[in-house]
Amino acid sequence: MGISKAEFARRRKTLMGMMEPNSIAIVPTARPKTRSRDTEYPFRPDSNFWYLTGFTEPEAVLVLLPGRSHGEFVLFCRERNPEKEIWDGVRAGPEGVIDSLGADDAFPIDDIDDILPGLIEGRDRVYYAMGRDALFDRRVMNWVNRIRENIGQGAVPPGEFLDLDHLLHDMRLYKSAAEIRLIRTACEISADAHLRAMAACTPGMMEYQLEAELVYEFTRRGARAPAYPSIVGGGDNACILHYIDNNSSLRSGDLVLIDAGCEYQGYAADITRTFPVSGAFSPPQRALYELVLAVQEAAIATLKPGGHWNQAHEVSVRVMTEGLVALGLLEGEPAALIESGAYKAFYMHRIGHWLGMDVHDVGDYRVGDQWRVLEPGMVLTVEPGLYISPQDERVAKKWRGLAIRIEDDVLITRDGCEILSGGVPKTCDAIEAHMARARNRKKGTAQESLW
Repeated sequence: MGISKAEFARRRKTLMGMMEPNSIAIVPTARPKTRSRDTEYPFRPDSNFWYLTGFTEPEAVLVLLPGRSHGEFVLFCRERNPEKEIWDGVRAGPEGVIDSLGADDAFPIDDIDDILPGLIEGRDRVYYAMGRDALFDRRVMNWVNRIRENIGQGAVPPGEFLDLDHLLHDMRLYKSAAEIRLIRTACEISADAHLRAMAACTPGMMEYQLEAELVYEFTRRGARAPAYPSIVGGGDNACILHYIDNNSSLRSGDLVLIDAGCEYQGYAADITRTFPVSGAFSPPQRALYELVLAVQEAAIATLKPGGHWNQAHEVSVRVMTEGLVALGLLEGEPAALIESGAYKAFYMHRIGHWLGMDVHDVGDYRVGDQWRVLEPGMVLTVEPGLYISPQDERVAKKWRGLAIRIEDDVLITRDGCEILSGGVPKTCDAIEAHMARARNRKKGTAQESLW
């Protein structure tokens, strides 16, 4: 079950309760994007718009008018068009969105230039996310300027623009029970996809063939798209943090790093695992892997209500730096190496990010000059990584070209935290055992086919 009609209504009511008196909020959905000539990318609604409506069609605008006697929830959308619906699918139309979404009023999107200025006129403030869509920004300003042109006839333009994102993003940071169910399902599907990729991996495969295993499992389970372009980096390619070419051959003796998660009913998962192409870690690979795992476990142990956002990162830097010194990759006192930032040669990103409708979800990490305090209902990733360039001659040859990242999705609970993506093994022994079982099954199947 997804997000209910009642929950969408509660979200709109909550937002309107935070808005200043006599104000209006304008929330457009995303704009369809051309892929090439007559082909468009699959459409995905703007997350803020989707969060407040659940409406997935393009060319739509939400308007909220707290206190309006004729109804506070207004939606502009495409009209029904039998000829176009033959090509592009059924449209809800204004009447349909009133029935299905509970809109108080709905109008054709083609009439927005005539209707919306009248809804803005007389409102003191406009809540709008300026700067995200330059074309729509100009339309909003044109509507306001039309009102200003009629001041002599008694028109009253708004006196202030306020950032809608400031309110909405804080709302989205705290996940409801229904949202947590969807994120948990996205994590379960994504975990099974990682298991499938581990089981399928053999030397000589192409990175994109492993990517295909992920996409197959996503789609088979009802998650029609990845939440972001999947990273499948074998060997040196894993040292590129956002590697998405996925077009190299996987070699025996190398590690492969997979960073992939599906989007399920509008909510994302984000999981990373690193494992040996051949099914067994070499001693240097195992040593580095166990360090990254120790870093992640130490960071997760800090996650609980009342802790602050940066606490996990601070712990990860300390444990990583101490481990790098112990392995001989850094020399000196850990405290001094942390102070100088020497560890960033190998661990150059932060520990994680918020997760939700967007894979890098909204929400401030600092409130004023303080790190945000963690509270129940927040979901975040924990993803320490260790990357040693193949050209780094400062380190012993056995370490060069090794890259390891381990990432899980974590829910802050009343008592601590819950790892939502725990369905994928992440100790060296468990990974090797899973890959060995898969290969034994393949051998058994091959022998049966010979009989």
